[in-house]
Amino acid sequence: MLRKKGQKGFTLIELLIVIAIIGILAAIAIPMYQAQTIKARLTEVSNALSNVSSGLMAFRAENGYFPVCANAIAVNTSLGVGVATTNQRPDARISALGIDAAGIITAVITNVTTSPMINGTTLQMVPVSDIDTMGITWVFSGTLSGVQAGAYMPKK
Repeated sequence: MLRKKGQKGFTLIELLIVIAIIGILAAIAIPMYQAQTIKARLTEVSNALSNVSSGLMAFRAENGYFPVCANAIAVNTSLGVGVATTNQRPDARISALGIDAAGIITAVITNVTTSPMINGTTLQMVPVSDIDTMGITWVFSGTLSGVQAGAYMPKK
């Protein structure tokens, strides 16, 4: 009778265990990756609003008032800040941008995710007088609600 010298390869159980481990890792990693992608895209929006707030403070220091800008073109020309909206660039993260007389910067978020809970919502930077520093600090607010606000709203 012929004997086999030692079989090589994996058993079915070993392969199933490896597949189960890969499935568990994917179930954990994919939602975390998606959340970080949304945060990174919202960072683009908050950085754009921070640039607008810097230009807005320079305008106020020079003129003594906040300009009223109804759209992104008015913001760009009044403040000398280059913020692209979906009118100029289809993949931009902001679809509308404006400033009111109180200096509140309002942006409508788009192209962040396929979720309607984020796209189409507004993000605002509100100027708040800081008595300690005799200046203005900026606070984010907006229509992101519930878990979205805690998970994705910029801190400062």
